[in-house]
Amino acid sequence: MPEIKDTYQTLAFPSEEVLLKEKGSKFFGYAFPVASEDEIKSNLELLRKQHFGAVHFCYAWQMGTEKLSFRANDDGEPSNSAGMPIYGQIQSFDVTNVLIVVVRFFGGVKLGVGGLISAYKTTAQMALEASEIEERTIDVHFIVSFDYKNMNKVMRIIKEKNLEIIFQKMEMSCEIEIATRKKNAENVFGTFESLFEIGIKIKE
Repeated sequence: MPEIKDTYQTLAFPSEEVLLKEKGSKFFGYAFPVASEDEIKSNLELLRKQHFGAVHFCYAWQMGTEKLSFRANDDGEPSNSAGMPIYGQIQSFDVTNVLIVVVRFFGGVKLGVGGLISAYKTTAQMALEASEIEERTIDVHFIVSFDYKNMNKVMRIIKEKNLEIIFQKMEMSCEIEIATRKKNAENVFGTFESLFEIGIKIKE
């Protein structure tokens, strides 16, 4: 049976600003960890305020672990000369849930498409090299429901299997949300499912 891949790489926190100078143009690079399109928007807005007067804010992002979504934006540069070279670095560093923005101040000399591709690619690479990349697990969340009298039974399994408790509601009928690595999910589900009077379902 093939081993289930249940880890991914992302950024621990936003990178430091990096700067590439090319024939008078300045390229500022930034890498951010992101979890939603709202976060992408707010990071771009912050940079637009910070770099008032810059000509281009080119970027690429990728999100997701099993189903990936991505976007690359040239922001007025010639087609595929900025966004895709930036996205290529996201792929080459094998990271996800990440946004890379390269802000360009035009220096008066045109770089040509080849020069632009090289500058945007290099700045994106520098931003990722300035970032701390960490590995995280892809987790599956379950809801376990049971009567109070079965509490000890449930808690014993949670402890034995070293499961993370995300949320718990303890009343006459109890509910606990637990999380486990994807590769252990089937085993955890089977253990709870085989118990009398205890329900388990995947949290959507």
